[in-house]
Amino acid sequence: MIYKRSSALFAEAKKYIPGGVNSPVRAFKAVGGDPIFVKEAKGAYLYDEDGNKLIDYIASWGPMILGHAYEPVITAIIDKAKKGTSFGMPTEIESELAKLAVSMVPNIDKIRFVNSGTEACMSAVRLARGYTGKDKIIKFAGCYHGHSDSFLIQAGSGAVTFGSPNSPGVTQGTAKDTLLAGYNNLEEVNALVNANKGEIAAIIIEPVAGNMGCIVPTDAFIKGLRELCTAERILLIFDEVMTGFRLGKGGAQEALGVAADMVTFGKVIGGGLPVGAFAAKEEIMNHLAPDGPVYQAGTLSGNPLAMSAGLAMLTELNTNPEIFDSLAKKTAFLHEGIGKALEKKGVPHQINRFGSMISVHFTDEPVVDFASSVKGNNERFNTYFHGMLNQGIYLPPSAFESYFLNDALSYADLEETIAAVEKVTF
Repeated sequence: MIYKRSSALFAEAKKYIPGGVNSPVRAFKAVGGDPIFVKEAKGAYLYDEDGNKLIDYIASWGPMILGHAYEPVITAIIDKAKKGTSFGMPTEIESELAKLAVSMVPNIDKIRFVNSGTEACMSAVRLARGYTGKDKIIKFAGCYHGHSDSFLIQAGSGAVTFGSPNSPGVTQGTAKDTLLAGYNNLEEVNALVNANKGEIAAIIIEPVAGNMGCIVPTDAFIKGLRELCTAERILLIFDEVMTGFRLGKGGAQEALGVAADMVTFGKVIGGGLPVGAFAAKEEIMNHLAPDGPVYQAGTLSGNPLAMSAGLAMLTELNTNPEIFDSLAKKTAFLHEGIGKALEKKGVPHQINRFGSMISVHFTDEPVVDFASSVKGNNERFNTYFHGMLNQGIYLPPSAFESYFLNDALSYADLEETIAAVEKVTF
């Protein structure tokens, strides 16, 4: 495929935007070459500025769960835009989306909308600290919770891709309150809790990780976290920015059978527009301003366009929950096909999958945490990425990102993708 216009646009963008992109993983630094500039998208397909059609496996990093330009969502946005795009005042649709989200997700009574997943996680941790009166948090190596200072310690995804998991600009004072454990390692978590008795406000985790590839928690690990948090009066925060309303109506809590104390959302809840949210039981959420002393605000939070898109998306998922089964079956089909193709080629690999999230790791060892994910052969991944791209398959441009399937993908699309794997020369 030819990408002359994309390359020209990238060169122009670099004159005015740092690195030519507004989010680092888009820059193709990990895989080499110039990023693809998208002109439009519909259903399962991207159409770039050079006229190429690409089968999409990132779905805007998750939110396009029903496919791009999904008609009910687009109609809702257009209808709302005709009445004004932002007011900085309350609107009825905020309450409608809040009511629907609360009805779908276990263990939450109230929800606060923000503008991004980063804001959601940052605000959830602040509320946890204010509610418990404790300062420290535990996060897991390779889990990404946005670019707030507290989280940029072995943060996975883009941070790992660029070799700077501890970002300059994060103070030592901030870093000392963030304790780091290995994913799927309950023993390490117990040791941290015992060494910091009575000081830990919250444990925050991607319940199914998506920022070191897709990594699934063991049953003993995730349930052990719940038991530990209950025993030690620590709030368990599920960062469901990726998994919320993707792994099921009730997200990862429902899929894993584990209750969180707080949950953060993004991606799907905004129907593709910039939205985040955090939620919990009433007892916790009532500590938030204006009802309580923990301050959080956002001038554009609850933006009517974003609320309308989210309401249309969640209404569809709530009405037709069979979508989740459909997505899981398509993902399993893709898993089997890619696995067989790579086995036939004799390429060492691991494939991790949960629901509609999946990732391919070029390693002999099972990938269960950050340490095992970074052992993958990045040169082989880069060959795979470009080999697929040249055949019209758009995969995440980083070995540390999960694929996100959308339900507009047909089995013919999946078969074409598997056939493309068979043609890649490693």
